[in-house]
Amino acid sequence: MTNNNAPIHRMDQAVALESLSNDRWQGQTSARYANMIGPFGGTTGATLLNAVLSHDELLGEPVSLTVNFTAPVADGHFEVVARPVRTNRNSQHWWVEMVQDEKVVAFATAVTARRRETWESTELPFPQVPQASDLEGFAREGRPSWTRNYDMRFVDGELLGTPNPDEPSLSRVWVRDEPARPLDFVSLSALCDAFFPRIFIRRPKLVPIGTVSLTTYFHADQQQLNEAGSDHVFGSARSNHFGKGFFDQSAEVWSRSGTLLATTHQVVYFKE
Repeated sequence: MTNNNAPIHRMDQAVALESLSNDRWQGQTSARYANMIGPFGGTTGATLLNAVLSHDELLGEPVSLTVNFTAPVADGHFEVVARPVRTNRNSQHWWVEMVQDEKVVAFATAVTARRRETWESTELPFPQVPQASDLEGFAREGRPSWTRNYDMRFVDGELLGTPNPDEPSLSRVWVRDEPARPLDFVSLSALCDAFFPRIFIRRPKLVPIGTVSLTTYFHADQQQLNEAGSDHVFGSARSNHFGKGFFDQSAEVWSRSGTLLATTHQVVYFKE
């Protein structure tokens, strides 16, 4: 039985959209997911994905999402426009924009598809690490508001900690929504941006940064997300290069049972 009086999870509140027309919605930023400047980028991307998933013409499930952050998102209302630009037999390509004051502050491309059973192989090994229950929670006092919406338990590579001498930008962490929430594509897309900027791990000091472009590839289908439930998932993040004002970072997200749920890649601006 569904409890219609159950409180709406703060993630669902943050990405909620009110339909204005077939291709257009209105939303509002959430103070709970505030970052140092503007909202947490993970919720911006999740909101754009939510527009795709809310569209009447949706085909299948998300395969990929690329979000480009063109300007700081201001606190307050925004509009989202989403439209399918090409629909094939089993796949669909999307264009999505977030607009404030008639200017695009973020836009995304997405691919959705009908999943089908095929040969399958995961070449990345699932790391052998302590379980979430064996680790202490990340202290969030003095951190941006959005961090209070995640229970993070670091194996290594904690924010502003001592870098690993062998892999200095590496972080390995168990994470889930706080309070716990069953995993779906919207929450998974937001969680894929919950890895702190690698420059804060490699050089433990705060400098101005901003994600420019974020791509997430979804390897799991809805059934596998259902199996992950509201449990912690495991994430591993690292950078490949820092320089000339930008750095990249890549990450993998796994279920506790060892299913690779998503991989994510982003490029980030930084200033000395």
